[in-house]
Amino acid sequence: MIELGIFLHYISVAFIIALTSLGVGIAAGYASIAALSALDRAPNTYNEVSKIIIVALAVIETGGILGLVMALLLLAGPASELLGQQEILYTGIAEIGIACALGISGLVVAFASANPAKQALVSIARQPFFSSNILNIMLMTQSIIQTPVIFGFLISLLIRGQCLALTTFADSIRLMAAGLCTGLGCIGPVIGLSQFAGAACQAIGINRDSYRKVLPFALLSQAIIETPIIFSLLISLMLLFSPLHTEKPYTIVALLASALCVGIGTFGPGISSGKVASAACKEIALHPEQYSILSRTSMLGQGLIDSAVIYALIVSLAIFFLK
Repeated sequence: MIELGIFLHYISVAFIIALTSLGVGIAAGYASIAALSALDRAPNTYNEVSKIIIVALAVIETGGILGLVMALLLLAGPASELLGQQEILYTGIAEIGIACALGISGLVVAFASANPAKQALVSIARQPFFSSNILNIMLMTQSIIQTPVIFGFLISLLIRGQCLALTTFADSIRLMAAGLCTGLGCIGPVIGLSQFAGAACQAIGINRDSYRKVLPFALLSQAIIETPIIFSLLISLMLLFSPLHTEKPYTIVALLASALCVGIGTFGPGISSGKVASAACKEIALHPEQYSILSRTSMLGQGLIDSAVIYALIVSLAIFFLK
């Protein structure tokens, strides 16, 4: 058991840093290629492009930095000689939850952050005199996209804080399920946020006068797209702060089912909500005089789409309380 626990420990550390680094590296590459393409298209925009790419790369790096911090925290944990065989195994299982919460969110968020940077750079080539507005939109949307990886980092810290107090196999599964719920729950919404962020940056390039319409619409739309992540975070927190008093097999299965229910349930609503908002944002750029109708229709559609994840949340809560 001690060998398996140590194996899970180091695999979790490797999983965290490998996935976050993979996402950051590829996303930074895509953003840099877009910067070179923008300069090739409009060489006189060097100063504006340089500013955009430096800010974009700094934001993209967020997941990699958090992954490095968590990996070092896990490696600096208590030596295996200080723990019993059971405790090491339980800790290793719980740390799989940390790998899921931070590794998956870090990978997806990094990839997603490249899209607004790419579209912002294309818009700079079209509208170099409105670079400050384009930078504002890109920075706002990119910052909101980072929210899931910050949630993942916080959940990881909470899991790590409970690892040394584990006494049962069911409790270790409970912590793993909490991390899995957060990791899976961010995938769909982050993809939706990325699609919309790119559309918002692109809209300014299409019509520079649409900035005052796009900015408030972006704030509201991203809040709606991100709602499913909040539901996943809620279930994760409930799993973290609800100690178990039984190790019956069906209880362990129920914990995983509760996490998977809302985690996977966010996929469709998150992606679809982002697509609807993206389409509305492009139409606002083309027809800013129709902003009121377009924004109301988009909000209505997004609200109805998000009802699907509410159904998943209700079932997840039912499973959790009936376990």
